[in-house]
Parts: sequence; C-alpha cells; structure tokens
Amino acid sequence: MRSGKGFQNGAATTIVVVNNPKNWPIELPGVEIVAAKRYLTEPEFGAVRRTKVYNLCRSYSYQSLGYYVSLLAEARGHRPLPSIQTVQEIRNPAVLRLRSQEFDKLIQSSLRPIQGDEFILSIYFGRNMAAKYDRLALALYNSHPAPLLRARFERLEGHWRMDWLRPVPASEIPDHHRPFVVQAAQEHLGRRSHGGRRKRQIDRYDLAILVDPRNANPPSDERALAKFEKAAERARVRVEQIQPNDAGRLLEFDALFIRETTAVDHYTYRFAVRAEAAGLVVIDDPESIVRCTNKVYLAEALEKHRIPAPRSVIVHDGNVGEIAERLGFPVIIKQPDSSFSQGVFKVNSQDELGEVVEKLLEDSDLLIAQEFLPSEFDWRVGVLEGKPLYACRYYMAHKHWQIIQWKGEDHSYGKVKAIPIDEVPRSVLRNAIRASRLMGNGLYGVDLKQRGERSYVIEVNDNPSLEAGYEDQVAGMELYERIVDFFVRRIEASRATGSAVGQASLSRRAVPESAQRTGRSVRKKDASDRRTAKR
Repeated sequence: MRSGKGFQNGAATTIVVVNNPKNWPIELPGVEIVAAKRYLTEPEFGAVRRTKVYNLCRSYSYQSLGYYVSLLAEARGHRPLPSIQTVQEIRNPAVLRLRSQEFDKLIQSSLRPIQGDEFILSIYFGRNMAAKYDRLALALYNSHPAPLLRARFERLEGHWRMDWLRPVPASEIPDHHRPFVVQAAQEHLGRRSHGGRRKRQIDRYDLAILVDPRNANPPSDERALAKFEKAAERARVRVEQIQPNDAGRLLEFDALFIRETTAVDHYTYRFAVRAEAAGLVVIDDPESIVRCTNKVYLAEALEKHRIPAPRSVIVHDGNVGEIAERLGFPVIIKQPDSSFSQGVFKVNSQDELGEVVEKLLEDSDLLIAQEFLPSEFDWRVGVLEGKPLYACRYYMAHKHWQIIQWKGEDHSYGKVKAIPIDEVPRSVLRNAIRASRLMGNGLYGVDLKQRGERSYVIEVNDNPSLEAGYEDQVAGMELYERIVDFFVRRIEASRATGSAVGQASLSRRAVPESAQRTGRSVRKKDASDRRTAKR
C-alpha cells in the first residue's frame, strides 16, 4: 500500500478503497489504495478536497463497510463510485429490471447465441474479457456505475432478462481474470492521472463536454469547443469531451456542459438527470430541457406572464376548425418538440391545414398553431443567468421563410450577424430576458420577431448554437470565458455547501454509530491478531 502522501495539504487525488489493499496491485500516479476501515475512521481523509473515491469493497449491503464508504464519501463532498444512489439501486430487483428494459434489445442480441438458459457476465470498469459482450457490459456500467460488477441473466420462454446485479469481491475474481482486471483499472483510472495535455499548474475542476461525433449539426463546432477549452485552461479547469456511451464516467467530473441537441426522450436528458443527481453543475439542466423542448409549455407560460408572443392556439383533435378563424392564413403549425426549423410547417389553406394537423397528431395529442409574422431576420439573444451574453440577427435562408431551409437531408442557412448588446432594441432585450427567466437560470437562446417598436418571443432554446465566427463575432473569447466563469462559480458554491457537511462528518458524532462500531471491532480484531502473533 502506498504511504498516503497524496493527501497532504488537502490536494485533489483519486482514492481506491478496498477491504484489503494487498489484493489490489495497482500503482498509478495520483491514485491511493486505501483500506476501507482507514477511509472511514481516520480524519485525514475528510480533509481532502475534490476526491474521486472508487469503492471496491466486497459488499454494498446496508450498513456494511462498502455502504458506509459511499455514504461518508458523499458527506465529505467526495465523488464516490458507486454513488449511494447506485448502491441502493443495485440492491433493488425492481429497479434493476426496470432499468434493464432501456437496453433490452442489446441484451437479446448479445445473448442470443448462448445455448443454455443462464449466463453470468462480469463487468470490470465497464468492460468484459470477451469483446463480443463489451457493449452489454458498458450499457450495464453506464446504467449502474460501479467498478466491479457481476450480472446474472436467465432465459424464460425464449426471452433473456437480468435476474440480479452484484459487486464482485476480490476473492471471487478468477485468477485468469486478474490481469485483465488490473489492465482495465489502469486504463480507467489512468485517463485522469495522465490526461491529454501537459499541465503547467494543478487544475481546480473537471468539466465534461458532451458531444456526439455522429451529429452533422451540433450546437458547437470544433473551433468553438477549442475556444471553450482554451478559456477553461486559463481558469484552471480541465476539459474533456465525452460521448453518449460515457454516462458511467460522470462522477469523474465536477460539471457537465451538453453540446448536443437535447430532447426529453433522449440520452441527453438522461445524462442531465444523472449529472444533477450526482451534484454536478449542469448546462442544460433537466428542468430547462423539459421546459424549453416543449412549445406547448412555452405558449402557456408566455401568455400567463404577459410576455408578447405571436397569437397562438393550442391544437387538439377537437378544435382544428377554429384555427383559421382565430389566426387566418398563412398559419404556422409546430410539433411541440420541434428544433432546427424541423417539425415546423407553414400552411396556406384549410385543406392543407387538415392534412398537416392530422399527420402531426399521430405523434402528439397537442400541437401549436401560431400566426405567421414575416420578417427579414429573427433576433437571437443568448442569455446566461438572466443577463444578455450575445445578440445576433439570423437572416432567412435564400427565398425561404425560415432561417434554415431543409431539402431532404440537405439544408442551407441564412447569414448570421452578431450585434453589440448596447445596439439591440430595448424591447428585444427585455422580452428575451423575461422569457429566459421562465425557463430557469442557465444558458438559453431566445428567438424573437421585431415589428416596429415591438418584439415577440418565438421560442426559447435550452441548447443554443455557439459557433466560432458566428455568435462570438462581437464578444470573442469573452463569450466562452463567461460560460466557464459560470461553471466555476456554481462549482465553488456547491463545494462550499459540501465542505460544511464534510467538516461536520469529521466529528466522531457525525460518523454513524454502526460505522464507528465497525471500525472499533476491526481495530480490536487487528490488535487481538497481533497479540496472538506475538505469543
């Protein structure tokens, strides 16, 4: 076992907590192998900040050493893997079955070739020794992030289902698996130890940026992401891009920035929910995603708070005949969760209206009909924490009524012109800020139409475009620095709260009595063993 020098001065570090350190021959810079009883009972561990705790104890059962390692890690403001929430889920068969339904197709396809009716899968830091089961192992790890797991599957009437999921004690790892376990641990832990760049100074925080390389139209291009990283580096924040299959890694970070088009029935929302539950600072937070991605909510909220918007009708199968009378033609029909100008239709006649509405009502019981307000451009005001971040004019695509014109999979944009904030009409700024505050206190892109001195809110986006050479034309690096500063301030506020809890946990009274008894009994047994050895 290492000496523990990495804990001096409360420096950030990674701790691997095990029942017996002799069973874990893992040596990595910045990684400490610690006995569970030491982590639970010695005050020095409570003083460490920004610590990632990998809980490899043999059991997570209620009030076991493994249970208390994750529980006290959270009390100290550390980041345990598994979290206490995951510990509880692993112990609940109903939750396991419900979660496994999310990737049932993967379970069936992965296990289809197996001849028997039972299968045991070992998951070591999200991997399996057999490459053909790697996708299933990663899916289970992402759903229930814990370092070492074992799952049992059974086939009933031709259909595979997961029977149980448990931690793997060191004593139960087969000898021929051990080299693979050590390699998987070294690769997983080494990502943070070695990083991708040479550090000139110790990073204060870790920021994950969620991207999907398969998305042809991401909200931030590579140049913009590089500028985020540069701004973060100046603030001593380490940035790492993560992808859709990295949900199990969220606890390695202090904050999550989603740079992928969001939706509620989508992995981006699940990332946001899990990150927020784990105490990370998140843009976009789950509440903002739910609110901004549904135009029915927006229409109701704008009307209630008397924020100017185009005249709108919430459409259902019983009021289609009222639309033309109330809004006239042409009229805009929108899917509630439309984005990037898709799912938005300009309708010019009653016959066309009936066809479009009938088709869209197949997927949603409610739609939005909105009066058509023609304009040369739309305003887009970026708002961060209720304050303007940037402003742009998004001009209509050539000979089209929207800023994006879709032709099958192809599309074309109108030009974008950034405008200094002090040159934006007062009504545009005022209404943009008011509308953003209905959604939350994060980052939003508010779209508005201007008619004379008045402006009208069209929609509020929780995941606005931030691309180099467009939204940053006026603000430059300041745009990226303000967003990084947002994350830093929110993280520090969260840490300040967590630090107070952590200091309290250093008190003997703050450690659960059953954990104290566990620690005392272990120490007594060690002392008894030493006396026996001397005799």
